[in-house]
Amino acid sequence: MPSLPLICHPDTPPSGAPFRLWVNVDYSAAFGIHATLNLAFCIGAPAERFVLSETAEPGRADELWKTTCFEGFLWAEDEPGYTEWNFAPSGDWAAYAFDGYRERMANAEDVAPPYVRMEDNFTWWTVLATIAVPARQRYALGLSGVLEQQDGTKSYWALAHPPGAPDFHHPDCFVARLP
Repeated sequence: MPSLPLICHPDTPPSGAPFRLWVNVDYSAAFGIHATLNLAFCIGAPAERFVLSETAEPGRADELWKTTCFEGFLWAEDEPGYTEWNFAPSGDWAAYAFDGYRERMANAEDVAPPYVRMEDNFTWWTVLATIAVPARQRYALGLSGVLEQQDGTKSYWALAHPPGAPDFHHPDCFVARLP
């Protein structure tokens, strides 16, 4: 799958010099009951420009979206619900199951912890996340990011935005397809 550009919500522009945010997606469903989804969220600006959470021991954590965080939403075709994954630069992560559009959120209990890491290349940086998903499924995929800058400005990025305030859960955001 080619690189997918994320678009900044028009009501939440970043401050300072413009930059790009894109996601490289690699989906492999070779054999077995699980497929591998690799997501590389790439930000075309120095990491020092952003608020990046730190943690001594990365693990599952809630409310990651309150600062710099990246998200992947998977909606399996022919199923009413979807899964939301959150990835922080610190390596913290979260996974939530929804029965429908913003309906009955609960921790996704049947997921393997993802592998999450950050790479800083000085002029741009990346948060990489690898998750296992059920194979032999077709998915609608939504990708998004919240970027908090050191000056407190927050910008909201997604593959597509519905009208109104930023809403990454909206079906209009699930524009990519896997496989």
